[in-house]
Order: sequence, then structure tokens, then C-alpha cells
Amino acid sequence: MSKKLTLRLDEDVIERAKAYAAERDTSVSRLVEAYFTAVTEKNGDRTQTAFSDTTQQFIGVLEDADEGDYKRYLEEKHLEEST
Repeated sequence: MSKKLTLRLDEDVIERAKAYAAERDTSVSRLVEAYFTAVTEKNGDRTQTAFSDTTQQFIGVLEDADEGDYKRYLEEKHLEEST
């Protein structure tokens, strides 16, 4: 079942989306639908977001990061800047 959805977007974005859709012989509505279909997928009762390959590379990168190291770095950095 299709249902109407109103979006408020920057005018420039709308024009670029229309041009992009026209180049691909489709509509902005179909592009938006395809986008949301691609980025969300059902997994049981939980909705999960599908991340791009670039984003996937960064997931978990900071799991082993020590917050204390970061705080010490900031303290040293700002002490050096103030002298």
C-alpha cells in the first residue's frame, strides 16, 4: 500500500534529486523508497541500519581505546598551547 509522505528539503537538494531521478528514468519518490528500503532491513522485531562499506570500516575501531589516554593527550595539548 502506498501512502503520501511530505518532506521538507533544501530547494537545491530537491532540484538535484529531480535531475538525478530523470537521468535514471525514475521518480524522486521511487529513489526515496529505494533508499529507505536499502538502509533498513528487518531482523526479527529489531530494525537494523545497513551501513556503507566506508562506515563498516570504522565500526569497532575505538573499542580498545583508553579514555584516560585521550584525557592525558588533551591536558598535555592544552598545557603546551597555554605556554
